[in-house]
Order: sequence, then structure tokens, then C-alpha cells
Amino acid sequence: MDSKFQRVKTDEKEGEFGPEENLRIWKNVLLIGFAFMIHFTAFWGASNLQSSVNSEASLGTFTLAAIYASLLISNIFLPVLVIRWLGAKWTMAVAFIIYMPFILAQFYPRFFTMIPAGLLIGLGGAPLWCAKCTYLTVISKTYSKINNVASDIIVTRFFGIFFMFYQFSQVWGNLISSAVLSSGESEDVPGSTSNETTLNMTAIFKEIISNNVSVLVNTDTGDRCGANFCPSTAAEMANPNLTPPSSAKINLISGVYLACMFVAFIIVFLGVDKMSRYSKGRQGSGSGLSGFKLLAVTMKQLANPYQILILPITMFIGAEQAFIAADYTASFVSCGWGIGNIGFVMICFGVCNGIASIFAGSIVKLTGRNPVICFALALHVGLLAALLLWRPYAENKMIFFIISGLWGICDALWLVQINSLSGILFPGKEEASYSNFRLWESTGSVITYVYSPYLCTNVKIYLLLGLLIIGALGYTGVEFKQYKSRVKDKETKGKFELINGPEKTGEVAE
Repeated sequence: MDSKFQRVKTDEKEGEFGPEENLRIWKNVLLIGFAFMIHFTAFWGASNLQSSVNSEASLGTFTLAAIYASLLISNIFLPVLVIRWLGAKWTMAVAFIIYMPFILAQFYPRFFTMIPAGLLIGLGGAPLWCAKCTYLTVISKTYSKINNVASDIIVTRFFGIFFMFYQFSQVWGNLISSAVLSSGESEDVPGSTSNETTLNMTAIFKEIISNNVSVLVNTDTGDRCGANFCPSTAAEMANPNLTPPSSAKINLISGVYLACMFVAFIIVFLGVDKMSRYSKGRQGSGSGLSGFKLLAVTMKQLANPYQILILPITMFIGAEQAFIAADYTASFVSCGWGIGNIGFVMICFGVCNGIASIFAGSIVKLTGRNPVICFALALHVGLLAALLLWRPYAENKMIFFIISGLWGICDALWLVQINSLSGILFPGKEEASYSNFRLWESTGSVITYVYSPYLCTNVKIYLLLGLLIIGALGYTGVEFKQYKSRVKDKETKGKFELINGPEKTGEVAE
């Protein structure tokens, strides 16, 4: 008994564990991944519906803007402070609770319920993700010591497993919303002889009477949806696709999502060990930069030419994510096909995004970074051009999925490559570099969400295309400066060898 107590005491003191600890560490990794999957099943499912379901006075879009604006501030000031106060486990648990008012607000969506709930998500989001990253990193180091394996290998493995769970949250969340929204409405599908036909004919007759012109079937979707969609005139459209679902269905979806978030909280609360079990003797992030110090360093980093050059493409990443979530779902999917199909289309986006994220690193090892960036640029320009030309009709179902899937691939390539580039360009300044990435990515999202209710979709596409071209030029500038730097290094090395060559030759001769 005494020897066993002495062994446990020694292990706690030195932070050492036996091989039996492996199962416990794996349990923590899997439970965190599963909890995040369930939690973000609810969040992403609800977020993707905002611009369509809560379209009145652009409430949903402004709520999304509030989330990212709050997240922008939270990323700089809160993570270190909150984790130091609560610990990684309890930070994750409390953050899950902070997300719940966003789902509760869906039962009574008003500006005074939705906007504060969105701001809360932003405040909780940054500590949540920082706590997750910290926890997985710490336990991976413990695991590597127990098994005598390089820690970077274990970190990559644990994060890969986590993101495998996380990416599926887009699938399940959208599947739930689509299943509920499409239930009991089979008679309304395009081509049937029921509600939709009657409503479409009514809209056509109204158009004929008001404008005294002939109107063809589907004019209300093909000519007024897609790039021609304008939020300011959407309420005037006699388009049955834009009719919000019943409050009973929204309440059912919200109830399921709220239950998901509560289950995620219980999993972390009861199943995940405290990080202090694995972090004895660790100084932690509290010894690094935080708050105003990190903000000051972040701003100082903007004096670096490389940081300025990649700033536009970083903003583009945030802007294109906001566009697919708010504008593509509202202008193309909802308007052209129906609100109940948003989830199915966004499932395709999530699956393609996850698969592309997994293979992006391997592809770069084979081809290098530049061909991947060029591919992403060409594909994204092609997608934006297609959106300007395409007129969405319910009969062209496959196109909705193709565009969302290809957009998911582009998003994954941009995220992986620009994130890794930020680490490559600024060795030793990772905190300031990634803080800038989060800052300007969030800025791009916020700006896009803010102007979304006021501009027609074709204008938004042109703005996005312009930002992409500017970002591509900035990236080209980075590669050009890197090329010049490599050439200069080679010339310097060549001169150095010429200078030292005779000495070496003389020494050999002697």
C-alpha cells in the first residue's frame, strides 16, 4: 500500500506516467473531438440558415456579422486570460454553454435576442479554440514521452483525428436542418401539381397584371435570383422558394440543436480529464504575449513587407467564407431552389472542404506551393465567373452541389496554404503572425456580412473577384521577394567560396 502510494506521488510530482496512461489520453482526444462535432453540428446548422430563415431586416446576416466582430476582439484579449483562470477543460465546457443563447434566440428571433447572442458566441469562441489547441498539444507531449515518439508526430496525429470529427459537423448539422425543413412538403417539390404550381402561376399573373408584359415560367427565379438577387427587393418578389418555413419546424430544429450543445457540454464535463494532470511544471501561455501586448506586437508586425503583401489574400479568405455562408445560400440556393435545400448543398461544401484539407499537405509535398496556389486561384476565378453567368433554377440541382463542392476545395486550399505560409515567412514571430491572420480574416468576414444586406449579389461577386486579384498580386509579390532573396543568398555564398577557395587550395597544396 505504501509503495503504491509512493509511486503515485512520485509520478504526480515528476509528471511521469506508465504505458497504461495511453488509453486515458486517447479517451480524452476522442471525447474532445466527439464533443466538438456534436456542438458544431448545432452551430453550423443554425448559422447556414440565418441569411434565409431570418432574412427580415437582414437579422440573420447582422447576427453573423456580430459573431465575427466579437470574435475579432476576443481572439486578441481573452484566450490566455480565460484559460489561466478556468483551465483548458473548464474553458471548453463554459464556452459550450456560452453558445447556447444563440440557439435559444432562434425560438424568438429579434434584434434584441439575436445580436447579443451572436456577440456572446464571439466572446466564447476564441477561448474555446485556444483551450482545445492547448489541451491537445499538452497531452500529445505526454503521450510522446510515454511512447518515446517525436512530439510533432503525435501533435499532427491528434489534430488530424480532431479535425476528422470536426469537419463532419457540417454534414450532420445540415442534414438535420434539411430533413426537418423538407419533411411533409413532398407535394411542394418542383414538377408536382400542388402548392408550388399554384403559387408560381399566381406570381406570374400578378407580374402580368402589374407590368403588362408576358412572363415565362421560372422568370421569378432565373431572372431575379443568383447574381441578379438584391436583398432590398427580395421581399417584393412573389417567389415561393423564399417563403420562410413554419415556426414549428424552426423550433424543432432549434430544440434538436440545443440538445446537441447540452450533450457536448456533458461529454466534456464528465468525460474529459483536467489538463493539470498532464501539465505539471509547464509555464503555459501566461508567460507569453496576451492582451494589449499581443495587440501591440500584431500592429507592429504590419510594418513587415511580407505581412502587408499577404494581408489582402487573408481578408479574401474571410470574405469568401462569409459569401458562401450568407450570399450563396440566400441568392442562389434559397431563391433558386428553396430554403429547405440549403442544408443538402452545404453538406457537399463541408465534405469537399474536409477531404481537400486532408490531402492539401500531401499534394504540396509533391508539387510545391505555387502550383497549388495557382490552381486555387484559377478555380476560384472560374467559380466567380460562373456565378455571374448562371441563372439558378430548381431543375439544375446538380449545379448547386458542384459549385458548393468546388468552393469547399478552394476554401481548404486557401486556408491550409496561407496558414502555413504565415508560419514559414515569420519564424520566431508566430504569435504576431497568426494573430494577424485571425485579425484580418475576421475583418474580411465582418465587412462582407455588413454590406451584404445593401448590395446586389453581382456587385458582391465583383468585389470578391477584385479582392482575390489584389490578394493574388500580393502573394506573387511575396514569391518574387523570396526568389530575389534566394538568388542573393546564392550570389553571396558564391562570392564567399571564391574568396576562401584559394586559401583552401593553398592548404591542400602545402
